[in-house]
Amino acid sequence: MAYISLYRKYRSQTFSDLIGQDHVVRTLQNAISSGRISHSYLFTGPRGTGKTSTARLLAKALCCEGGPSAESDDSCEICQSITIGNCVDVIEMDAASESGVEEIREQIVEAVQYRPMICRYKIFIIDEVHDLSSKAFDALLKTIEEPPAHIIFILATTEFNKVPPTIRSRCQKFEFHRANMSDLVRRLNYVAEKEGFRAEPAAISAIARMADGGYRDGLTLLEQAMLTSNDVITLQQVYDQLGLVSEEIVDQLLLAIKDGDIPAIMELLAGVARLGRDPRAILESIMYRMSDLTRASYQVSLEGIGEATREAALFETASRIGRDTILRLRSELAEAHKTIRDISLPRLWLEAELVRLSIAPPVATGKRPVEHEAHRPKHAAVSVDVQATAKAVPEPAAAAPKQTPAPAAVQAKANENPPAVSDPWQKTIAHLTSVSKTLGMKLTGSTATINSNAVVIEFGPSAHEWVIDKPKVKAAILEAVKANFGSGLEVEYTVKRREGGLDESSAVELPAEGSMLEQLARQVFGSDPVAQQKEKISDGRDVDGDPPSDD
Repeated sequence: MAYISLYRKYRSQTFSDLIGQDHVVRTLQNAISSGRISHSYLFTGPRGTGKTSTARLLAKALCCEGGPSAESDDSCEICQSITIGNCVDVIEMDAASESGVEEIREQIVEAVQYRPMICRYKIFIIDEVHDLSSKAFDALLKTIEEPPAHIIFILATTEFNKVPPTIRSRCQKFEFHRANMSDLVRRLNYVAEKEGFRAEPAAISAIARMADGGYRDGLTLLEQAMLTSNDVITLQQVYDQLGLVSEEIVDQLLLAIKDGDIPAIMELLAGVARLGRDPRAILESIMYRMSDLTRASYQVSLEGIGEATREAALFETASRIGRDTILRLRSELAEAHKTIRDISLPRLWLEAELVRLSIAPPVATGKRPVEHEAHRPKHAAVSVDVQATAKAVPEPAAAAPKQTPAPAAVQAKANENPPAVSDPWQKTIAHLTSVSKTLGMKLTGSTATINSNAVVIEFGPSAHEWVIDKPKVKAAILEAVKANFGSGLEVEYTVKRREGGLDESSAVELPAEGSMLEQLARQVFGSDPVAQQKEKISDGRDVDGDPPSDD
């Protein structure tokens, strides 16, 4: 006898075998027992959740020799022929390969004129119905709208939105749900036991997570893991067979990123690459682990972990990394996952990306760490936090940069109870960076000061011009400022300049001409050329500095 794949061998043969779709089973059983049978059904949901299997179960329940029932009879020849797939009155079509209007006319429109040969109904099961062409849908529409009494349509699709509304409105819709971890783990253990294999709980949990709620995907991955094992399926075998990265290595990578340990990051990635792991698989393994760490950090129930030791290790890693870092990394890694598919050197790019994440500024959640104080921009002295730092660490008077005095109201309030103005601004920058990396780059080096009922933001001329010309960017900044500083504040934008010297950014980015050139000349040369000219004339000298002639 030819070998049969696990997902075909363990396909549900009765409604009681159908797992995770109780709402569908209950409704269909009530309809069959009461005789309220619709002429068309539409099953929609993710792949591998039992849509086609349920369509066959419904066909067997309606055509069984013992009469319409909720369960099929193993001794019934019609039920057996439907299970095998050779029943003449149950026609299955794959719209992905038979999507043209001619196939619909030949197999359905013309066939509905004839009564069933041996069954009570002639049933058409159309899988992936959304792949039908628009002309094929038009040809099918009239038949679905008013079919003969002996015709039943069962349509299955994974993309409900692609089915025309004219077809949807004529069908009873049933939504199939993804399997939860407990149901999927229970099913995988049942199949492994039936096949004579023992499996480690951690191995079954890893397969269940990779299945992403699909029973068929889970059985396919289990079958693949069985190929490399004798009698016991271990977690390491699952990692090797499916190309995954172990949780221990992922945890070490995340902790190295959090601590900024670049040598450790490069060594771990080199070791994983030697095992033959694909860079995209490495990134996916990290993202799966980040999902578990997020659940552990926020005390959300952990499904499918399987062992108390693994659960304890998960909580420990989550506490060491911290919530803010976990959320920041999840956002950054999601962007990286979208980008890596277009990278020509994915291994080197992933290494550079993880190194970049390790040196990125952390999200401020209170007092700024001491090791980051040295990277504070010197021209951020207008903020109250830098004034407090200057008081705590006095510098020589000759080396101290000239500072713009803060408003009197803010200065008095700072002396009384200094608010951490820089911390809310750093939180604002971190939030806006997560929204747009370009905006985060423009805000680098900017400062924020509270002035009366407004937050005054200072940045370089190019960044100032870029922000002013974009209303959506200004709206995003205003929303973030209100969330971190207070809802009653407005936002004002100014260009940052140095006192007593030429502004570096304007000298490079903005051309000096006209009155600006004259103003820069005064700043550079420390004098007013026009005033000097008038002074020479008043002293009795001409423009060249020579005494006036008698003429």
